[in-house]
Amino acid sequence: MNKLNVLAKMIDHSLLHPTMTDKDLMKGCEIAKDYHVASVCIKPYAIPLAVKALKGSDVLVGTVIGFPQGNSAIDIKVAETIQACKDGATEIDMVVNIGKVLQEDWDYISEEIKAICEATHANGAILKVIFENDFLPDDSYKIKLCQICSELSADFVKTSTGYGFVKDGEGKYSYQGATHHDLKLMRAHAAPEVQVKAAGGVRTLDDLLAIQALGVTRVGATATVAMLEEARRRFYGGGAARKIPEDISGY
Repeated sequence: MNKLNVLAKMIDHSLLHPTMTDKDLMKGCEIAKDYHVASVCIKPYAIPLAVKALKGSDVLVGTVIGFPQGNSAIDIKVAETIQACKDGATEIDMVVNIGKVLQEDWDYISEEIKAICEATHANGAILKVIFENDFLPDDSYKIKLCQICSELSADFVKTSTGYGFVKDGEGKYSYQGATHHDLKLMRAHAAPEVQVKAAGGVRTLDDLLAIQALGVTRVGATATVAMLEEARRRFYGGGAARKIPEDISGY
C-alpha cells in the first residue's frame, strides 16, 4: 500500500454538520468512495443512504451515538446502536455522558460503555468512545477513561466530537479538538490493542502526518480532499489538484 493509500485509510470522512442535506451527504459519500478513505461517519438517519451509495466500494459506513453531548439514557444509546447496525453501520462512535465523567461517576460510565460495546460487538461492528476532551479539566479524567475503555475492550478512544464548544468568561465559545498533548496521553494510557482516533482541527496534510507520528490510526475530518490532494502532489508530483468541493461541515 503506497503512502497516499495509507493516509486515506486513516480518514473517517465526516458528514455530521446539522445543516447538511441528503444531497450534501451523498456528495460526501462520493468523495469518500473516490478517495478510498476508511469510512464515512454519517448521521444515523442517513445510514441506509450511505450503504446504498457505497455498495461495492472499500469504504465502510460509520455513525454516531448520543451525539454530540452524550446525554441520552443508556438504554436509548443501546437501542440507537442496535438500529444503526441493523441499518448497515459497521463502525460506531459513541459520546460518553460528559456530566457523569465530570462528577467521576465511574460506575455509570463503565456500565454505559460496557452496554454499548457489547451491543456493538454483538452486531459485528467496532466501537470508538468519544471523550470530548475540551470539557475535561485535567488529564486524570482522560487517563481514567482510557483505562475503562481498555478494560471493556473498546476498539478506539477518540478525542472529540468536533462540536464541543466551551464558553469562556466573556460568553464566547472556543474549541481545540485534537491536541498533540491529548493524543500522546491517550496513546500512552490506552491498552496497545485499543487504537486512537483524533477529531477536531486536523485540516492539513502536515496535521495528518504529525498525528500519524504520534500513533494515531484514524482521524475524523472534512478536509479530506485538501489533505489527500496535497499528499498526491508532495509524494507523487500529482500535478494540478482536483477541484476541492466546498467544505460546509466545519468538523
